[in-house]
Amino acid sequence: MTLNTSTAVAEPHASLRERKKLATRRSLRRHALDLVAKRGFAQVTVEDIAEAADVSPRTFFNYFPSKEAALFGADPERAASMRERLVRTAPGQPALEALRIVIADDAQAVADELGELGGNPVDWLCRMKEARSDPHLRAAGSAQMAQIERTATEGLAARLGVDPDHDPYPALLAAVGVSVFRASISMWAGSRGAAPLTRFVDLAFRALADGLPEDCALRDVSREVADRKDNH
Repeated sequence: MTLNTSTAVAEPHASLRERKKLATRRSLRRHALDLVAKRGFAQVTVEDIAEAADVSPRTFFNYFPSKEAALFGADPERAASMRERLVRTAPGQPALEALRIVIADDAQAVADELGELGGNPVDWLCRMKEARSDPHLRAAGSAQMAQIERTATEGLAARLGVDPDHDPYPALLAAVGVSVFRASISMWAGSRGAAPLTRFVDLAFRALADGLPEDCALRDVSREVADRKDNH
């Protein structure tokens, strides 16, 4: 699960300094995606990205720790808050419902930030997927998702009041949540945004709650999108 800074964007009274920082972050990410799409991940350096965005390499590192991070657009603050969001979201409801809400929120944040880069967010997502064909970048992405899964496990364990080293349920839920996130993003990109991203997330969790029946509504909406594309 790739995580982002859409909450910062939503602040209507952000200072001029904050707006400039956000514009620089977007520019760096845009140029990183553009350059990698044109040259391939291995042929692009931090210096290349900084030069394209008209900033220094030192400035680049004020926003991202690596070129991988610039491609993923990860927001450390949002990732760190996942544990607490899983604890406090939907009090009194099952942990699976809290996980659904948090995953849907983070998936939408991905789409929102990609949209703020300019153009169709699906096109940016497709560029990210193409970049992941590089073995190094694929490994970095897997490591990032593993860290998110660990954070989700901690949050779910805290919500349930159990020790994740002795109770496998939080880790199982976390693994499911990460899988739903990745599958939903992939389906949404494949549909070219024809159906809302959160609909894929919600239907995936509904299918899980129903025991993953073969005739689940998630597969129905996927077929609808495919039929619509064929008819055009």
